[in-house]
Amino acid sequence: MPRAEREARVLERVQQQLHYVYENLPFYRQHYDAHGFRPEQVRSLADFTARVPVITKAMLRDDQVLHPPFGSYLGVDRDQVVRVHGSSGTTGKPTLYAFSAADWEHTAQVMGRAFAVAGVGPQDTAQLATVFSLFMGGWGALLGCQRVGAGAFPIGAGETERQIELMYRVGSTVLVTTPTYALHMLEVARTLGYDTTRSPLRLGIFIGEPGAAIPATRRVLADGWGIDVRDMATTSEMTPWATNVECSAGAGVHVLQDEVWTEIVDKNDSSVPAAEGVSGGVVYTHLHRDSQPMIRFYSGDESHMTYEPCSCGRSYPRLPQGIYGRLDDMLIIRGANVYPSQVQRVLLEVPGTGVEFVIVLERQQSLDRALVRVEHDPSWPADTPALREDLAGRVRRKLKLETNIHFDVEILAPNTLERAVSKARRVHDLREAGRLSAATP
Repeated sequence: MPRAEREARVLERVQQQLHYVYENLPFYRQHYDAHGFRPEQVRSLADFTARVPVITKAMLRDDQVLHPPFGSYLGVDRDQVVRVHGSSGTTGKPTLYAFSAADWEHTAQVMGRAFAVAGVGPQDTAQLATVFSLFMGGWGALLGCQRVGAGAFPIGAGETERQIELMYRVGSTVLVTTPTYALHMLEVARTLGYDTTRSPLRLGIFIGEPGAAIPATRRVLADGWGIDVRDMATTSEMTPWATNVECSAGAGVHVLQDEVWTEIVDKNDSSVPAAEGVSGGVVYTHLHRDSQPMIRFYSGDESHMTYEPCSCGRSYPRLPQGIYGRLDDMLIIRGANVYPSQVQRVLLEVPGTGVEFVIVLERQQSLDRALVRVEHDPSWPADTPALREDLAGRVRRKLKLETNIHFDVEILAPNTLERAVSKARRVHDLREAGRLSAATP
């Protein structure tokens, strides 16, 4: 569909959604009244960006505390809720997501579209190595497989040796998991003696965190498993979450704008659109959801958008580098800015480093100290103090060149760091603890 025609239809849905939430959901009515906004003020998509205030995850979580369990933005009667999911709750109580039957059915339709775009079909068996719990990732992937007629192998996450043995035994052709866990599986499979480049897999679909869009990580996944890589993500709040999905052209994720309207906005002002190609914050809006619709949800993700044509023929815009970071994950070290994903990219470009690392930040005599602890590659030819120092020096120089930050570097033996079966925790920021201990008599 031509962009102008699609955006005219999007505007109609946006206007309908604004009236729906204002008239039916106290959360939105109070929020909009507090900002002096009324739905009739939106006559264009430009008005939508400029006039409609964003919502945040903190606001949703606080509203659920005041109006348990689903908040005052539910939109349907409690007896119409057929599924309950939620966030992982790593920063506090999980935020609960309620789905009506209509919304669950629509989620299945969109997930099916996304898996078709990624190239999954009836000929495939998809190994779903994801956490089946509150987290929507695995459940959405299961719905997507069912809609395209693919065989689903919902093994879940963990028990990695068993995962790999069953992958080869079943003949899984598609792996759906986080980039972090796929890298861990790769390590373990090699340790067990498998020739991973000859695995039964042909395709990897990576969800849950940035990684598949980072060129160095992508290359390790593609070459290590002998697969084509597809990035697929938004965020659980925006279920159906697979409205950012990569096609076979491998030119970034297509944004299914007729399902979830996606904006890239100025990093410092969510009412100002970022120019095409300029990095900014990602804001999402449900166009077809009645239970807990998200209208201008500020995700905290960072990306940029292009409308350049894709060779696959789809006219959707693309995020050429996917979701490559979170604005709230940005680290400020001695006044300079860096993202963990930047550090990961640098590490994977230095021969001899492994895939597991952590960043440790400490405060020493009022100055920040940044330490990268990274395992060396198991295939590294020797492990001596001299070789470790040589590798550490190469990593330090590369990090300084790419980030303009001096990092201390510690090289660790393989399997030293804790492995994650879902999202990895890459940063240990101890600076606040350092400030508190320094201030304590």
